[in-house]
Amino acid sequence: MHLKMAGIYIHIPFCASRCIYCAFYSTTSLNLRQRYIDALCREMESRRSEETISTIYLGGGTPSQLSTAQLRQLFDALYIFNNVTADAEVTIEVNPDDMTTEFAEELSGLPLNRVSMGVQTFDDERLKFLHRRHTAAQVYEAVQRLRAVGIHNISIDLMYGFPGETLTDWEHDIDAALALGVEHLSAYCLSIEEGTPLWKWTIDNEQWIMDEELERRMYYTLIDKLEAVGFEHYEISNFAQKGFRSHHNSSYWTGIPYLGLGAAAHSFNGHTRSWNVADIHQYIEGIEQGKRLFDVEAIEGNTRYNDLLTTALRTREGLDLSLLSEPQRDYCLCSARRFINDDLLTNNGEHLVLTRRGLFVSDMVISGLMLVND
Repeated sequence: MHLKMAGIYIHIPFCASRCIYCAFYSTTSLNLRQRYIDALCREMESRRSEETISTIYLGGGTPSQLSTAQLRQLFDALYIFNNVTADAEVTIEVNPDDMTTEFAEELSGLPLNRVSMGVQTFDDERLKFLHRRHTAAQVYEAVQRLRAVGIHNISIDLMYGFPGETLTDWEHDIDAALALGVEHLSAYCLSIEEGTPLWKWTIDNEQWIMDEELERRMYYTLIDKLEAVGFEHYEISNFAQKGFRSHHNSSYWTGIPYLGLGAAAHSFNGHTRSWNVADIHQYIEGIEQGKRLFDVEAIEGNTRYNDLLTTALRTREGLDLSLLSEPQRDYCLCSARRFINDDLLTNNGEHLVLTRRGLFVSDMVISGLMLVND
């Protein structure tokens, strides 16, 4: 069966400085920006798709570290080499401190209709702890500037579970986010990824261990506060006002193919998953020599089952059992019994869905349903 390529993800790895928690591939080599954009456009041309593109997502890194001219160069190539629908969702990730009045006005001249902003917290001390460059005041200014130029689909990211953070502190952050009137919110517990400065910090500060019960209360408080004002909790960490789900991210969770461009970017075509080399120098040099450096793996058998499980169960709709082979379905339902008995999963006959209790321990539930890879 021929599957349509529904989305394009473009990785912009540049950051003015690194946050202590981030494990995504990034670089502070800002002098490489133009060479990188030129390489991206060449990769775009060599991997052009005749299929309809319904979502475009510029992620990072910090895409707002590019100049407007560089962004325009990217979009010109995107629309030349791809069949993009007129109503495509086009998202760019930005940092609040990059969103000057001038930059916001320039963005409004590009085919962008959605902005995702890395806020994390409205507490300036916690922002300093994370090594974020912006202040809480700059978040309000950035949202106002985007509204002024006609951007009516704004998402913000928040974090909870900071050292010393109380439930009241977290409630203040949620309330501040709601006061902005944004259409979408993503929220994550501060996680410690090996190799990051935060990982080193926790080794040096052994007394800091996140209290699981407090984390649970923070998560449920988030759900209750957002649902009380009409937000739809449509994925473990994502909430949207009606009609404002992230279509691009939803494609990842529902198995829709996507094309990933740039260093470290992943692609999925329904049968294989590939990922570009996670090194900007190797990526640029490879593209300049007409040779894309990447790895690839086939998605079949147990791998396909595990992929479907880990993405579909994240969503409000859950895992469609009809998508599994009969042996897989039998195994899955048998493994699910203990989680259903513990009120972590429900089975309505067609879908397995995480309960409220199950959402908080989703990793444990999902791993308990997995098959050993082929």
